[in-house]
Amino acid sequence: MNDINLTATAETGLTRDEIAAALEKALAGRALRRVLVIPPDFTRFHSNAGLITNILWHSLRGRGAAVDILPALGTHVPVSESQWGAMFGDIPYSAMIVHDWRNDVIRLGEIPGDEVARISQGLWRHAVPVEVNRRLMDKSYDLVVSPGQVVPHEVVGMANHGKNIFVGIGGSAMINASHMIGAVCGMEKAMGRDHSPVRQLFDYALEHFIYGKVPILWALTVTTAPGGRVVQHGLFIGEGRSCLEKAIALAQEKNTDKVDRPFARCVVYLDPREFNSTWLGNKAIYRTRMAMADGGHLIILAPGVERFGEDPTVDALIRKYGYRGRIATLEAFEKPENEDLRANAGAAAHLIHGSSDGRFDITYAVKRISRREIEGVGFKAADYDEMARRYDPEKLSPGWHTDTDGVQFFYIPNPALGLWMA
Repeated sequence: MNDINLTATAETGLTRDEIAAALEKALAGRALRRVLVIPPDFTRFHSNAGLITNILWHSLRGRGAAVDILPALGTHVPVSESQWGAMFGDIPYSAMIVHDWRNDVIRLGEIPGDEVARISQGLWRHAVPVEVNRRLMDKSYDLVVSPGQVVPHEVVGMANHGKNIFVGIGGSAMINASHMIGAVCGMEKAMGRDHSPVRQLFDYALEHFIYGKVPILWALTVTTAPGGRVVQHGLFIGEGRSCLEKAIALAQEKNTDKVDRPFARCVVYLDPREFNSTWLGNKAIYRTRMAMADGGHLIILAPGVERFGEDPTVDALIRKYGYRGRIATLEAFEKPENEDLRANAGAAAHLIHGSSDGRFDITYAVKRISRREIEGVGFKAADYDEMARRYDPEKLSPGWHTDTDGVQFFYIPNPALGLWMA
């Protein structure tokens, strides 16, 4: 098929009818009996992929096709019933298939060590296993549709496309390896860019293990959410890489904020409906670190954070090793006695990503987890209600403000939707 590149001309974004028409055009002429849809999970609520999945559900079933929905959970907890309704509308909750990243996967092969060394410029030399949910390779599916948002990301540079497959419905070995490679290569070499080291790994895996074997159709969105209202600026549908490149170009325009000066103080709000762990909440760190001043202070308003990891194993590792910086984490990773950390390299990568390496202070303001626990993993801690009185999320608008002590600070209401750089 020819790619469908749809860009909004109105400030209000693409309409439901425009989105539905583009999807109908993409499906035209296909004989479809059974379709697998792989949307993002609730952590990408503002992607508008929920709407796209709903449109696909009704359209495909209207054609007589059976539709299975496998959210790209990665290592996240399953979508709850209330989250499902908010994101996917009237699709029955029973239609959801839960991805089990530790067990319900098959190995397709591996990316050779010499290829990994070339991509990482010698920083990682081990072969990378390619693992995906077994349903992806089920030949009874006439089509696999992968809708999702292209937005700056700390591991792959710009989220979605191959990431939706190899992380979203990937296995533990590939998730761990890709995240560790991203960490050792450095976030600053990746975030907001195409052709990052991890993106090159995913492109290699697509070419060698997916294309020609799986009839996959990408439906990529670019969105913002001013005031919490989703505005979809673009929809890019295709079977190869060009739809990703078009989406990246628009996302770099819409989701990257180049500020005029570094943040001496930055306040980030984490909506409790979306952020319940530091695993997710640390987007406040990833997405602002290139704008933070040396010696600056990042304050994270986190009323919903109640744990560290998204599963008990990772939560325990974060509590044990903490966010101590790149060097300390790599040293711990290499110690023979720390087999638990090496077996969960994705968690080790997360610990590296979640530290400022001492360059700026990080304070989590919490109410559902104790301040002692927050301090135990290497952050500073504060009482949420006290900090929310000073930095009221109901009153602050995105951008620059002046604190009570006369210091200017920058306010961000949702770190998942952008990347800030000085």
